[in-house]
Amino acid sequence: MASTSSAEEAEARSILERAATSSFPPLHAVHHLLSVGVCVRCILRLFGAYSSACSCSSLTALVLHSFLEEHDDSIKKESCQCLSTDDSYCSVCLGVLLPAYHQDNETEMTDGLSHIDKISSMISQAVKREGYQVDEFSLEISLPPVLAANERAARLYMKQKYGNENWFKDKTLPQQTMSVKEALRLLIVPSLEKQMNAKHGNNSFRIRLTYTHSDALQKLQSLLPNDNGRKRKTESRNGRDTSGETHKTNSICDSDKNTISESDSFIYKTLEGIRDEELCNLFQWPPEKVSKSCHLEISCVRSPIYIGGRYLKLSRNVSQSCWIIDDERMGEASVEEIIGEGVRAICRGDSYKFHAAGREDIDVRMLGSGRPFLVEVLNVRSIPSAIEVQQIAEKINNSEKKYVRVRNLKLVGSEIWTMMREGEAEKQKQYAALIWTSRELTETDLQSISLTKDMEIIQKTPIRVLHRRSPLERKRTIHWMEIEKVADSSNYYLLLLCTQAGTYIKEFVHGDLGRTHPSIGSMLGCRAEILQLDVTDVKMDFLQ
Repeated sequence: MASTSSAEEAEARSILERAATSSFPPLHAVHHLLSVGVCVRCILRLFGAYSSACSCSSLTALVLHSFLEEHDDSIKKESCQCLSTDDSYCSVCLGVLLPAYHQDNETEMTDGLSHIDKISSMISQAVKREGYQVDEFSLEISLPPVLAANERAARLYMKQKYGNENWFKDKTLPQQTMSVKEALRLLIVPSLEKQMNAKHGNNSFRIRLTYTHSDALQKLQSLLPNDNGRKRKTESRNGRDTSGETHKTNSICDSDKNTISESDSFIYKTLEGIRDEELCNLFQWPPEKVSKSCHLEISCVRSPIYIGGRYLKLSRNVSQSCWIIDDERMGEASVEEIIGEGVRAICRGDSYKFHAAGREDIDVRMLGSGRPFLVEVLNVRSIPSAIEVQQIAEKINNSEKKYVRVRNLKLVGSEIWTMMREGEAEKQKQYAALIWTSRELTETDLQSISLTKDMEIIQKTPIRVLHRRSPLERKRTIHWMEIEKVADSSNYYLLLLCTQAGTYIKEFVHGDLGRTHPSIGSMLGCRAEILQLDVTDVKMDFLQ
């Protein structure tokens, strides 16, 4: 056991003196808890000691026992089990507040400030190894559910043993108890702030400490009354018995994490439903010595960042998103990849998601002021500056293959995502279409089209997308149209129009075998076909 300096020991003794006059029970009760394997910090927590007591790194079993010896002559050092040199851990927190842990089968057990600094150093190294740029962080802690069962069992044990003594006040302990998470955070955060040169607070960059204890979890599951029922559910859901499998924390996939979360939730819910009398019968207290510490996994993640702007698509052979059919790419590239990969690379993110205010077909150009879009970048290592964002835009716009251009690229908040979704249904879009008609149009035909204002049409789901869209009937509005003849041609015309979002323009021109009515063809009383289509404006008031 590591020795403490005289100053640190004086601090610890001062804390114990204050605790003894305010929250401690009689010293023989404190000594008894120490002797049955409850660590110093859990004793302080269970009796409502204030935060400085739980966060004092120099508080050890040796210091507490020395304090008890000085104040209670009945306690003899040579006969005290609490100073046993065997490797055992707290029967309540399983060594989490010692603090102790193991990684990759290597046990770490050091009492005092040096060990707290060691954990902080490990966390700091993990952050640096991943290349995160951090000036503020939040610390998340995940603990095995067996700790909640241990703590409740310890309280019930104290109630049974000391309930008839005057000093014991039932039901005050749960209200005053500091959680293991709170105590651990108080222990680690000051050292971690120094190691990382960053402040702790509510931040988008999160460090997560996940403690697990497979042996204790397996034992707890065997004690729970509904464990057999849960095992049957697991077998029927998966077609095999997975209840006995242990969790491998070194290589964990997302599905495993979800399973653990469901398992923990089930255990907490089951514990809440067990009455105190039943819990006392299920849990032996004092328990057997805990010879294995918790496994600790350190992970880091940053909340998504959003970079938005407007894009122009200048090619008729580039899709908006990556389009692959039967392992064959459709088109030369995609807007999603051209913009998304450039953004992800400079942010050093794990992945990205591309969101746009609507979409155009692969053979339709997006011109004018461009279409609003957001790139959601997941778990970025660095948040780009305004200059770096401008560099992304320049790289895309100066590309040798002039497929895509971006405008007004900038770092934005997540609220833009909501605004974009809400504005989609209300926005108007303008188009320019090159069309062909089976007869030459008269001036009267051209005038009748151009005078049309706010015309309502009915569109059934187009035949070309019926295989992937629900068969619905939609009302859409054509706000205005203009049409003019293409020079030196007889049956070719340029149609300009402004429509409600969600209008199928190609079908509005040719009618889609009567599934869109009225259509340009039905209005003119002739066959009409669309040859080329461009989106010329998406009317939304942001990301301009």
